[in-house]
Amino acid sequence: MIKNYFHSPLDIPLIYTVFKNPVGLTGLIASSKGLLRVINKLPGENFMEKHLKYLTVGKIQKFPSEFKDLIKQFSCYFDGNLQRFDYPLDLRLGTPFQQKVWRKLITIPYGETRSYKWLASAIKNPNASRAVGNANGKNPLSIIIPCHRVVRENGELGGYTGGINIKRFLLKLEHTG
Repeated sequence: MIKNYFHSPLDIPLIYTVFKNPVGLTGLIASSKGLLRVINKLPGENFMEKHLKYLTVGKIQKFPSEFKDLIKQFSCYFDGNLQRFDYPLDLRLGTPFQQKVWRKLITIPYGETRSYKWLASAIKNPNASRAVGNANGKNPLSIIIPCHRVVRENGELGGYTGGINIKRFLLKLEHTG
């Protein structure tokens, strides 16, 4: 079952590819503006194609060569040799509030964690910890926008849309867990 965290289908052409990495099969979806979605732990490429048909009514094209640099960055990240991704992002799948949270997530340094409370204060909305947590959980660009670096104020991991084991793996990879 595909979860609809986002708006009604877009009417734009999208390109995609899939690749294997330490967290499983990952799908990448981009628009002409940038990377739109990262989907981790895909059960298979056919799931990706179903997701794309749900995401857009526009043209869909598999275009692996367009993602070569980004896949190389993922490889370097998983090897411990990349701390920040450099690829254009398209955040249109989020509300203005969600986009604000996602932009702030990018500022959390590699190898460090922050609390939901810190994140709420950092976006100048200190009473919005729960809303920040929800926005964090709807991050369409996991790993690149490092929502795994947000933990509970008491240091417990909290949740992770991709599964707590992946969050634990990513934090250990970054030497914070």
